[in-house]
Amino acid sequence: MEIKTPTLLIDKEKAISNIQRMLEKANKANASLRPHFKTHFSAEVGSWFKEKGVTQCTVSSVSMAQYFADHDWVDITIAFPYNLLEHEEINQLAKKINLNLLIESTESLDHLKKHVKNAVGYFIKVDVGTHRTGVDPRNEELIGQLVNGSSDGAQFRGFISHAGHTYGCRDLESIKWIFDGSVKVLSELKNKFGGIISYGDTPTSSLVDDLSFCDEMRPGNFVFYDWMQHQIGSCSIDQIAVCMACPVVAIHKERNEVVVYGGAVHLSKDMVYEKDIQGKDRKCFGKMVALAENGWSTEVLGNVERLSQEHGIIKLSDEQIARVKVGDIIGILPVHSCLTADLQGHYLATTGEVIEKMKKK
Repeated sequence: MEIKTPTLLIDKEKAISNIQRMLEKANKANASLRPHFKTHFSAEVGSWFKEKGVTQCTVSSVSMAQYFADHDWVDITIAFPYNLLEHEEINQLAKKINLNLLIESTESLDHLKKHVKNAVGYFIKVDVGTHRTGVDPRNEELIGQLVNGSSDGAQFRGFISHAGHTYGCRDLESIKWIFDGSVKVLSELKNKFGGIISYGDTPTSSLVDDLSFCDEMRPGNFVFYDWMQHQIGSCSIDQIAVCMACPVVAIHKERNEVVVYGGAVHLSKDMVYEKDIQGKDRKCFGKMVALAENGWSTEVLGNVERLSQEHGIIKLSDEQIARVKVGDIIGILPVHSCLTADLQGHYLATTGEVIEKMKKK
């Protein structure tokens, strides 16, 4: 593999193994798997799901739904609140695929029924604690209005939630506590109003054994995983299926720092905090690993402590920095693979082939 600029590598075998493991989890729960494709943005990666028998997916935008519909996905949920300004595009999509939308207000539902003439389904988005968007589950008056607003053209499907606050957890008990609260809230709504439950964040889907309360699982990040998910406990290092290959452009031994061509526009500025040997918090924007002929090592060699637009600053020990020279290509395990993947124009498989992805409009 000839690499001259920052390039996101994909280990296909690891990704397919992650897909298989999550599919087995869904089968065990007697739930359908509707993976979120905002992690990879790629028809080629999507085909790996199809080969495993997955026939439905989740996306985060109308344009992403159009992209995957053009690549023969015919059952898609847009897991983002209905955008009134895109009703014409939504109407065209609904003409050719089974399309589900997210609703959380009567204004949105009324607009949908007035302007989208082709039949769609809709989920009521329920806030289970992330406080990003969604209906307060205690507001049963509003929920009842949204359920009863169902029609032939806009059919109520059920309740959908994403427990994004599990990303702040660092132990299984905290994740289970969030999960148990979500189960209670969503099960009560289903029992009272009907419909199905669509649920699933990667930490919960990876770590909780019994997910049988939900009818549909919607994790996304699990296909690649990343350093944050490893820190949470969702995956082992050898399950992380992406690695950013970056050229070394400068070395400052007096500071034990290596500078790579690979900054915020490649990795994103998502970070986690970790304790150093003195117990102080330090920033982590990624972990340095050694690249191999067909992949990368799982031994962490250094920490990406700073990022600017194009630069990445990696702190290394005396022993490790002595082994690096300008012109080397090193690997960085990203903190958040979804954002890192979003920033790439394409991927490079560890077997050498280029994997194309959705181009932004």
